[in-house]
Amino acid sequence: MRKIVLGSSSPFRQELLRKLITDFETCSPDIDETPLAGEQPEALVSRLAVKKAEAVALQYGDALIIASDQVSVLQGQINGKPGSHERAFQQLKASSGNTVTFFTSLCLYDSKTRQSNLVVEPFHVHFRELEDREIDRYLEKETPFNCAGSFKSEGLGIALFSKLEGDDPNALIGLPLIKLAEMLRNQGIQIP
Repeated sequence: MRKIVLGSSSPFRQELLRKLITDFETCSPDIDETPLAGEQPEALVSRLAVKKAEAVALQYGDALIIASDQVSVLQGQINGKPGSHERAFQQLKASSGNTVTFFTSLCLYDSKTRQSNLVVEPFHVHFRELEDREIDRYLEKETPFNCAGSFKSEGLGIALFSKLEGDDPNALIGLPLIKLAEMLRNQGIQIP
């Protein structure tokens, strides 16, 4: 079986990948993730997933590299990882009563042939109306400051929503497993 490398240091992505396969390595890509001038969200996550995979492939001559990137978009604006309680509060306050779209890219890169397979999965999160004290309580309990959109849907964040729409709930967490399973099967990797 070919070596499989997850080009990410995200514990969330590692946990998701373990649902499909257990024998993989991880390697954190060191790339500049700054958006280009005028770059649209889907183009940004596509470019970054490929760049991450290519960066990791420099260390692996014959491996399948899995890389991903995600952005949260509210009313045309990209929400990054908040990094602090204050910024997370602002993001969730703005999301209250609105729909936030997450774009999650997935790149499977063959470091031997230098060919890649790339998809972008959209996922729509409909927030219910949130009160300030609810937002504060949520942030104190879950501290999602390293998460795009300021919540963890796999945890208490699910209580913030009125509806979720998308093809793969794993895409919202950070790795579209339905598409990844298909890509890996196409490379001869047996799942399950």
